[in-house]
Amino acid sequence: MSIETYLLYLVAVGVFFATPPDTSQLLIISNSIRHGLKRTKWTIAGDLTANCLQMTAAAFGLATIIASSATAFTIIKWMGVLYLAWIGAKLLISKDHTSNIQHSHSGEKLRMYKQGFFTSLANPFAVAFFAALFPQFIDTSIAIIPQLLILGSTYIVIDGLILLAWGLTGVHASKRITALDLSLINKICGALMITAAGLLAVKDLEPGNR
Repeated sequence: MSIETYLLYLVAVGVFFATPPDTSQLLIISNSIRHGLKRTKWTIAGDLTANCLQMTAAAFGLATIIASSATAFTIIKWMGVLYLAWIGAKLLISKDHTSNIQHSHSGEKLRMYKQGFFTSLANPFAVAFFAALFPQFIDTSIAIIPQLLILGSTYIVIDGLILLAWGLTGVHASKRITALDLSLINKICGALMITAAGLLAVKDLEPGNR
């Protein structure tokens, strides 16, 4: 892989992230407002772990298997719909106040890690996205695995920095909000999560129709 190709890859990934916050980023914002950045880092870690698994699946050709199976896509789709809807419903009925930011309880880190992991894993397009993205920047005349490692690790670093930036945005916002404002933010984020689940539910994920 040439330097020019790698720089082009950085531009492509940068353009991909230059969009309004997705469901994972909304979760990061909500958690950082409610719990602070220190604990929200566990949500970020969960998100990045799921990305690593999705990249690995793409590298081993799972995207091709999924793309050829309507049943596999349907299962992934509805698992994503149900999980996003569940997270959204929890935010809608949340009674947390700003004082909760200072407190912890047993299993909190694991809970927040799982939130990030499963929210990212719920995206049925991720494996296919990585399978479509990486080949565009791979030089087949040299070893492929090292190139995949470079592309994958670069994506993870950029994604991690973007998520940290959204987390810092949430922390900054938390200094200016009241308990009433926090309740409203939870409801807005919850509604957006449920909306995302609804859009995923009605979107046709049949192979060949994406």
